[in-house]
Formats: sequence, structure tokens, C-alpha cells
Amino acid sequence: MSLYQSAVKRPITTILIFLGIAVFGLFSLTRLSIDLLPEIETNSIMVMTTYTGASAEDIETNVTRPLENMLNGVSDLKHISSESRENASIITLEFEYGTDIDVATNDVRDKLDQVTTLPDGAQTPILFKFGTDDIPILILSVTAKESMSGLYKILDDQVATPLARVSGVGQVSISGLAEREIQIYCDPYKLEAYGISIEQIGQVLANENLNVPAGTIDIGSNVYAMRVQKEFAGTDEMLDVVVGTSNGVPVYLRDVARIEDAPEERAEESYTDDKLGGMIVIQKQSGANSVEIAQAVNARLEQIKKNLPSDVEIGTIVDTSDNIILTINSLEDTILTTIIIVSLVVLLFLGRWRATFVIVLTIPISLLAALIYLMATGNTLNIISMSALSIAIGMVVDNAIVVLENVTTHIERGSRPKQASMFATNEVAISVMASTLTTIAVFLPLTMIDGMAGVLFKQLGWMVTIILSVSTIGAITLTPTLCALMLRLNTKYNLFQKMVSNPFDRGLKAVTNGYARLLHWCLRYRWFTLTAIIALFFFSLFVLLPRIKTEFFPTQDNARIGITIKLPAGTRQDVTRELGFRITRQLREKYPEIETINFSEGQAGEDNVFGNMSDNGNNILKYNIRTSTSSERERSISEICDEIRKDLAEYPEIRTFNVSAGGGGGGIGGEAAAEIEIYGYDFTKSDRLAAEVAERMSKVASCSQVDISRDEYTPEYRVDFDREKLALNGLNMATAANYLRNRVTGNVSTYYREDGDEYDIRVRYDKQYRQSVEDIENITIYNSAGQGIKIRDLGRVVESQSPPTIERRDRERVITVKCVVAKGYALSDVIAEANKVMSEVEIPSGFTWQFGGSFEDQQDTFSDLFMLMALMIVLVFIIMAAQFESLTYPFVIMFSIPFAVTGVLIGLYVTGTPMGVMALLGVLMLIGIVVNNGIVLIDYTMLCRERGQGLTLAVVTAGRSRLRPILMTTLTTVVGMIPMAVGTGEGSEMWRALGMSVAWGLSFSTLITLIIIPTLYSLFAGYGIRRRRRKELKLIKKRNK
Repeated sequence: MSLYQSAVKRPITTILIFLGIAVFGLFSLTRLSIDLLPEIETNSIMVMTTYTGASAEDIETNVTRPLENMLNGVSDLKHISSESRENASIITLEFEYGTDIDVATNDVRDKLDQVTTLPDGAQTPILFKFGTDDIPILILSVTAKESMSGLYKILDDQVATPLARVSGVGQVSISGLAEREIQIYCDPYKLEAYGISIEQIGQVLANENLNVPAGTIDIGSNVYAMRVQKEFAGTDEMLDVVVGTSNGVPVYLRDVARIEDAPEERAEESYTDDKLGGMIVIQKQSGANSVEIAQAVNARLEQIKKNLPSDVEIGTIVDTSDNIILTINSLEDTILTTIIIVSLVVLLFLGRWRATFVIVLTIPISLLAALIYLMATGNTLNIISMSALSIAIGMVVDNAIVVLENVTTHIERGSRPKQASMFATNEVAISVMASTLTTIAVFLPLTMIDGMAGVLFKQLGWMVTIILSVSTIGAITLTPTLCALMLRLNTKYNLFQKMVSNPFDRGLKAVTNGYARLLHWCLRYRWFTLTAIIALFFFSLFVLLPRIKTEFFPTQDNARIGITIKLPAGTRQDVTRELGFRITRQLREKYPEIETINFSEGQAGEDNVFGNMSDNGNNILKYNIRTSTSSERERSISEICDEIRKDLAEYPEIRTFNVSAGGGGGGIGGEAAAEIEIYGYDFTKSDRLAAEVAERMSKVASCSQVDISRDEYTPEYRVDFDREKLALNGLNMATAANYLRNRVTGNVSTYYREDGDEYDIRVRYDKQYRQSVEDIENITIYNSAGQGIKIRDLGRVVESQSPPTIERRDRERVITVKCVVAKGYALSDVIAEANKVMSEVEIPSGFTWQFGGSFEDQQDTFSDLFMLMALMIVLVFIIMAAQFESLTYPFVIMFSIPFAVTGVLIGLYVTGTPMGVMALLGVLMLIGIVVNNGIVLIDYTMLCRERGQGLTLAVVTAGRSRLRPILMTTLTTVVGMIPMAVGTGEGSEMWRALGMSVAWGLSFSTLITLIIIPTLYSLFAGYGIRRRRRKELKLIKKRNK
């Protein structure tokens, strides 16, 4: 007994099975985590090493290059990139997609353990493995007045620690606040007079600030622990420490230094809406629900605020849950709209409520089955999975439509519903499964590819595959079961049929008759028809295709703007801060869409990981701006960014600025930009070449902003020690450099402990003794004999310059010119102009260039998708060849695919939409969808010929008979894509091109398929008939002989 016969004969079992699927699906829905994107494990590892006080060249020579040389031996490494900037080295290791990143992390850690050549002042390298879970879900602003001096401790104890205990929270970081330090400012003249050094003071303080266990002692019948505990209880106690002797008299710390309990010098400062404060950055645990965590954190914050000092205020800069909720709600609206539209289309064609219910019931059951997969695999409900549901809605009803229409035909011929359901399903079951397989052949390979396309679309491929599989099983089991129970031969028309359905049927019959006449004409003039249609394809290929622009991913409007402003190197922090206030006031006055403005300036601390991830310094302003949502404002985020760029260009003190829609970061949904990478060692030549390229690209209309990755040279004083003089005085370069560093940056050899927290005790020269070249030359260095020698007697201090950031890629110096795509243009426009510019400039000997960034990612992804397209075409051909047991008929049906591409090209050209990854994904989907119409036509034509009809009559009869189901299935899929194609809600930019390409491609391909497939079939079948006749004539002649 076949599956569908068993289903019809056991209706209760069948219905309960699908009801169980629906119940489990609803249960899964209540348990699914909500996020913006699937958990995407990146193929990159970052290694950050801080070395305070070192210039970019020092970092490159002493930190970056030794680490690069060691890390280059890690297996499966694709690229190694680095940034050597003042105080820090950041190395990014990019691995081949598919590499186990955990294994790669262990390999990197093992290599780092082998590095022994880092300078003494360098911190231990820190590894970062980034994924979507590492993106902050909340960035909070904190401001204070009277509590400002102790704000870091207040936040650490009363805010960060309680928030870290919230279920699902991974890490809570404090940024933009200077940490407390005990500064011991020494007078160099007094030190020299007493013969005491900075190192000696640091060592004495470390030896006096102790808490040491001394073992145990037996007293009577008890055992007591012994401890020497003499840690500093306050700064006054430190002043009484004896740091040396002079002529037999003790020298106290107060005799040579003063103590200041204050925030660290030149620290990063953060302002929110002109109020000084800091930021709290909150990240989630892997797989946790971003929305639930954000809501739990906000609820916990309300309790925390009650216990904070009255002047401490906490606000929100970034809350990704807002964007996630709005995006998911927008997709929910799209799904609901699509279901309603598809239901109306089905009702329009069928005209009966019961039949429409049987068809539409397939939608929720199939979609809920996909949610079971999400929960079982630990995936989240995100824009990829939600879009998969939206994409599949129009396709899941196709098989049910085919089965129900055939059942209806048998009922109208007089069969009883139960027998009609079994016989009708038996007739179309094979073709239904074959058409489903051709569609699955498109989506299933998406789960097998590597690269960015595989990372992004793997979940999409699995979900649509599961939805289509469940819908097909439902079409051959649940649909005939419900048909047997609910459908009857109706002789009376209801009101809807009289008012809407019957007039529509009459119009459809007129269209069918007109199509039959057109088909007769095309069959009569087959060669003319084929020539005209093929000419149309080549017209789209050679005329439209070159006019269509390309992009990577469309820019998404997430209501965030990031701005980085750089003043001339060496600008004092207070000057930078004042400019920040002026710009903030202007942004507030001119842009009512802005809700929150946060900016920071100053040098991020060594352990401020979040701050060190981006450019920072005394001359750099970093803005993080939140605007109202896209639905609440008239201007797009890109338009606001363009206006801000014009405003910033009017400030003469600004050297460079970078305005990024979406908060920066580029990549998927980020602002599109072309990056020109110029490779070469010589700084002067590479700077000159980059400046020339940037100047030319800034004049191009398609570029709204041009940035050079290498900043201007930073002024510095370089101490040039004489090696011979050092040796004569019993010193070496390392000792001299260490003495200099301790006096300027400071020596930290112990900590001040208070309420369970530790604060650095930093010993160095007082501020007034490190403000000029003479001060540096007067620094005293002591040799092993205790003899003091001035730096001016060991070398000279020269004024110099060094590049603030030295970029390297694959262990070669590189400078990048980044060109942001202007509104109204696409990435391909900028690439074309850049190619033109690079062909005109003179490239120095030893220099090379190439495109990187978004264009490189686009080319790699396009390459993967085109390879996937070839695989899909082969799979679809194999499935159809197996169904028809023929190579000719699948070849004929495959002619639908080129005209789907033509339809997409026409749609892209008419709407002005660039060809991006999403539009190309639409083309891939069409490969499996458009052939279904050809399968239906060829299958029915062969059936008519088997019944004895002539070739032309069989082709026309099949066309007349199958026009209605073809139009019905095509229309359900097309209208299912329309809400996605015209969506204006949050996150709709991502999927608009996909919906548009499928709608245009399927519509155009269907129109052409209804002509070219019958015409080609008659041509090949006619040739086959003539060949058989010739064989028969030859056989007759042989017999007659």
C-alpha cells in the first residue's frame, strides 16, 4: 500500500501526525533565542600586544615582526595582517574557511609561548577570537559630577559586577574612564643630591608593602598561623618610608617626592551629551538570547540605579535588541502579509473556501517544522531564518495546488472524494516529488559551500530544504486526506464565486484561448520564434548586463553613525576636547534625528581592550551617535552622513575625518567602500603615491569620502645613545633605555590595596621635570658602581618623526586608500574609476597594488556562487533526466533558466538595483524554480501523445490544460516575494534585491517558458518523428528487396 493511500484510509492518524508537528513547532518557537544573525564563527584570530611609550616603528621592529615570523608557521593560514601603532601591536590571522578555529587558536597560543624576544616593557600578547556573539549587545553611557574621581570603582563594584551575574551576560567592560593610580612624583635634583634612583625607590616600596605568611606555630594545644602583614594603609604611610641614607641620616620618601592619588595621566575620556563619564560595554554568552539579555540587563539596571550616588546617571548609547526587535517584527509583518496575499491568490483561482483552507494549511505546518530544526540544532531565530520562512511561503503551496486541482478534476468527473483523492495523488505524486527535488537541488548545496556565502546561507539552505520536504510530504498525505474529508461536488455557486471567481474564470478562459492561438502561430513559425527569443536573451546579456552595477551587500540602516576625527599629531588633549564640544553642539542643533551623542578622546589604557581596538590618542575624537529609527525619520542614515561630511569639511583644524553609516566596520550590511592596497617598504614613496591616488579619487563623483589608512607622521624626540660612551661607563642600550622609560613613563613595582582592589603605585619624575629637551638631557642614569651619568654625556636628543600606524599584510608594508561609495552609486562605479586612476599614476619600482576589502570579499563570494550555480544546473539536469528517462527533454526544459537570468537583468536595470550577493542568490533560487513549469508542460504533452494525439495538437492541448496551474503556482511564488521586494521596514535593505530578482526572473521566465518550451519540444519531437519514419522507410525497402 502506498503512502498516500495509507494516509487517506487512516485520516485520524495522518491529521494527528501533522498536528503533532505543529505543536512541537509552536513549542520550539517559545524556546528559540532571538538574534540579528546566526552564530557565525569568524575565520580570524587577533593578537594584541601593548608596549606603553613605544613608537610605531619600535612596535614594528621589536614586537610585530618577531610575532609575525613566529605566527607565519601556523597551519591553514591564509593572510597575516598587522597594525603597529603607538603603544600597541595588533596582528590579525585570517584562516581558510572551514578551519577549526579552536584548533587554530591552540596552535597560535603554542607559537606565542615560543616567543622569547619581546622587550621587557611589553605586555603578554592577548588572543581574541571573534564571532557574532562578541558584538556588544549594549553600550551604556555613564556620567557623574561629584563622584567623578571614584567613578571607575563605583561602576566596577556596583554596576559591572551585578550585571555580569545576569543570566546570559558574557563580559562587562568599562571604557573611557581613567583608572586610579598612586602617583609618586620625584624631584630629580633631590634624588641626585641624596644619590637615590627611581629604581631604588620602587624596590624599597615593593619590599615594604608586603603581606607574607610566615608558617605555623604550636602554642599550648593550639596551632596558630603566623603572618607578616605590613601593607600600606594610606598615602601618608608611604611618605614615611625610608628610601635611603645620606651621611648616616635616613632619607624619607617625603624628602625627595610628593604623592598624588589621582586618575592616570593622559587617559581616555568619554562624554555623553557633553557630560563627562564613561561607557559600559556588555557582551553576551554564546547562544544566549540577545533580546532577553538586554531586557534583563535593563531591568537589573533600574534596581542598581537606586543604590548609586545621586549624581551618577546611566543612559543607553547602543541597544542592539532594539534593532533586532524592529527587524524581526518587520520580517514577521512580511511573513504575515505574504501568507494573506498567497491565500487570496489561491482563493481567487479556486473560488472555494474549503479548497483554499486545504492549500493554505500547508504553510504553517511546513514553517513550524523548520522551527523544530532550529531548536534541535541550537540555532536562533534571526534575519536569515526568518527570511527563509518568507522565501518558502510562495513555494510550499505549489505541490498542494497540483494535488488538489487534480483531485477536483476527478471529483467533477464523478468520482467519490476518497477514491478521487487516492487516484489523483497517484497520478501526480512522481512529478510533484521531482519538481520538489529540482528546487531542493538549489537550496541543499548552499549547506555545503565554504567562504562567506556558506557561512551566511548555510542556515537558509537547511531551512528551505526542510520546509519544501515537509510541504511535499504534506501534499501527498495530508492534502488528499483533507480533500477526501472536505471536498464535495458542488453544483451551486457561492457569493464569492458569483461576484469574483466566475468573472475571473471567464477572463482566464479568454487568456487561455488567446494563448492557444499564439501557441499555434509560434509552432507554425518555429524558427522565427526561437530566433526572436534567443535574440532577446543575447540582448540582455550584451546590452543590459554591462550597464548593471555590482555591489557586495546593501547598506543597512541601523540608526547608528560612527565618526573618527583626527587633528594634527601632537595636539593637546584639552584642544581636542574643546573641538569635541563644538561639534557636538552643532550636531545637536542641525540634526533633530540624533538622540544620543557620545564622544571620547585621549589614549586608551593598556587593559582597555575595547578602546584599543580602534584608533585612539590625544589628537583623535571618536563619536558614537544613535539616531531615531528609519521609520521615524525622513532622511536615510546615508543622507545624514553626507550632510555631516560637508559640515566637518568646514573645520580648518580637522586634518582628516571618517563618517561611517552603521557605526563603521563595513562587511555585511556596512557602508560599501573600495580599498586600494599599495605595497612597498619605503614610507616616502608609498605616502606620495597614496596621496596622489587619494587626491584623484576625491574628485570622483562616485566617492563621498576618501581616507588613507596611514596617518601623518607623529613628532617625537629620539634619544640617540652612543654605544662607545655607554660601554665606557659600564652601561648598555637596554639599561639606558629602561632608566629613561622609568623616569618618563614610570616604574610600577608594587600596588596599593584598598577594599579588595589593587591600584598601581607609579614612581617617576614630577611633571615639571619632563617637559623639555633639557629635562630629558639632564636625566641621570646609574651604572653598576652607583655612578650617575647624564643622558647628554651618553648621547644626544634629536627631534624626529615616526608614522603613527604601520600596516603590514603578509609580512609586507602596505598603505590603503579607502573610497566610500556615494549615495546613488555602486561599488562597481568606484572600482571602475579606481582602475582608471591607477592606470594613470606612475607606480614606483618595487611597489605593487591590488583591491582589497569589500571588493575582495565580493569577488570571492561571487566566485563561490558561480561555482555553485554550475553544480545546481548539473543536479537539476540529473533529476529531470531520471524522471523522463531522456536526455533531450531535460535539455529542452533547461532553456527556461537563461530567460530567468534575462528577467533578473531587466528587473535590476529597470529598478536601478545593483547586482549583489542577494540578487545573485535570487538567480540561484530561480534555477530550481523555473524548470518546474517546463516539467509540467513536457509531462502533460507526453501524456497527450500517449493518448494518441498528434504532435501539434498534443503541445497545444498541454499548453491550454496546464496554463492555469502554471499561472497559479507562479503567481503564488511571485506575490510571496513582493512583500520582501518592496519592504521598507528595519533590515529590509538586505532582502529587497533577492525578492525583486526572484519576482522579475520568475515572471519573465514563465512568459517565455510558455512559448519556448512547447516550440523547442515540437522541434526536437518533430525531428525524432522524421528520423523514425526514415528508419521505417529503410526497413520497408530492405524487406521489399
